[in-house]
Amino acid sequence: MEYRKLGKAKLKVSALGLGCWGMSDAYGKSDPAEAMTTIHKALDKGVNFFDTADIYGGGENEKLLGRALQGKRQRAVIATKFGFVGNEHGSPGVNCRPDYVKEACDKSLKRLGTDYIDLYLQHRQDPEIPVEETMGAVSDLVSAGKILCAGLSEVSADTLKRANTIFPITALQSEYSLFTRGVEETILPLCNDLEIGFVPFSPLGRGVLTGQITKETIFEKNDYRASLPRFQKDNFSKNLDLLKSIQCLAREKNVSLSQIALAWLLSRGEYIVPIPGMKTRTYLEENIRSIKIQLSAKEIGLLDRLGPKVQGQRHNPVNLKFVQS
Repeated sequence: MEYRKLGKAKLKVSALGLGCWGMSDAYGKSDPAEAMTTIHKALDKGVNFFDTADIYGGGENEKLLGRALQGKRQRAVIATKFGFVGNEHGSPGVNCRPDYVKEACDKSLKRLGTDYIDLYLQHRQDPEIPVEETMGAVSDLVSAGKILCAGLSEVSADTLKRANTIFPITALQSEYSLFTRGVEETILPLCNDLEIGFVPFSPLGRGVLTGQITKETIFEKNDYRASLPRFQKDNFSKNLDLLKSIQCLAREKNVSLSQIALAWLLSRGEYIVPIPGMKTRTYLEENIRSIKIQLSAKEIGLLDRLGPKVQGQRHNPVNLKFVQS
């Protein structure tokens, strides 16, 4: 396993982390037993970075991770998030009031079965609460020893800069993949300048970049993708057609689509640590092998051209309103 360091805090994490959301109920049926085994396998393979949030599965995802890491806590770097309230598949809201932040942290600590969180992230910016106030509460949590480092998710460059003046931000988490490129113009250069780590979620385009989804795929009712414009009607068909060039490259290199997509992300900078969702041991082992794949400048150029061709918004209207541009 290779390791990278996030932010000025130099938080040492595996080059690939494990996004745990899908181990609950984000993408269809869950298998807690396989999820536990996958987390243990990840640790054995050197993966030490695990991402969850208090809203995932209504808190069940944090409990799952906590059970899996029992007796193994010192081998893991836990990232969890606060801010979303309500039903993740219904009409969620955002609460980042200072008193709520501290309450949410205590509840996450209990669910995770730990006395500290390595990286605590604001899940979304609360339009009613200045980020400075929220980060003041986060700073208090650091002083209390309840968290080690602070982060943000899906915020604008301005919000990131303002938050960083209150307390050093170790990592920013936002969607980034071959199919989602919005962070490249301002966010990534800013993270590089401010020495803030960048943690791409959905680095495999919510499964599209695995090659396992076809035009005949029907998503279950509780699968988040069923509500996303990119996965609907003509958009879905056109986006799947874009995979042809990646498939050709994958065949030439004798690797999988997933490995190409992750290798491309890892090539973008040493401060970038993707967190693909991996519900099973099979996907875990496949994705880990992407760390060793080298892409030429010509190959990277070919892949770079895909982003602007993607059709449809990356979120449904309910969740898109929480994302700062």
